[in-house]
Amino acid sequence: MELLFATTNKNKLREASEILGFEIQGVAVDVPEIQDIEVDKVIEAKCYSAYEKLQKPLIVEDTGLYFKALNGFPGALIKWVLKSISDKNIPKLLDSFENKNAYAKTSIGYFDGNNFHIFSGEVEGEIVPEAKGENGFGWDTIFKPKGYEKTFAEMTNEEKNSLSMRKIAFKKFKRNNYFSYTQ
Repeated sequence: MELLFATTNKNKLREASEILGFEIQGVAVDVPEIQDIEVDKVIEAKCYSAYEKLQKPLIVEDTGLYFKALNGFPGALIKWVLKSISDKNIPKLLDSFENKNAYAKTSIGYFDGNNFHIFSGEVEGEIVPEAKGENGFGWDTIFKPKGYEKTFAEMTNEEKNSLSMRKIAFKKFKRNNYFSYTQ
């Protein structure tokens, strides 16, 4: 049975393939994205909507960036914050706060028409005062994982993929019985 990764984001598809060690088949499917701070709520809605269109087992993925000083904002809304003010201006949201701690969360939703499961990974870190690095995508330039001196965007793909929240989520997905669909 074929398993699809419903995404329009080629960077997420590339990272998933690198993490899993083989090419995963992506399919661009346009689904409405509910607006919520919590990634898991967004994932569930996207999974059901994508399955309705494709009628095949699939995964969807979403990632949020949660600022502790802002009670988790922007979370899953980070995509819209990036579009509005860019990665270079996001650190300014925390200028009046001493606490720059954040965590990044990726959730993968799996749905085959009957079974729905979520696999999540989180990485603790902090928001740096200014964007750094040329690699990666999205907000990688402003997130520095705990215990590291570089932002995700300053790391090589291999470095980032060795510790990222996406890796943690995909490894959980790979360990379960649904992974057999991808082989």
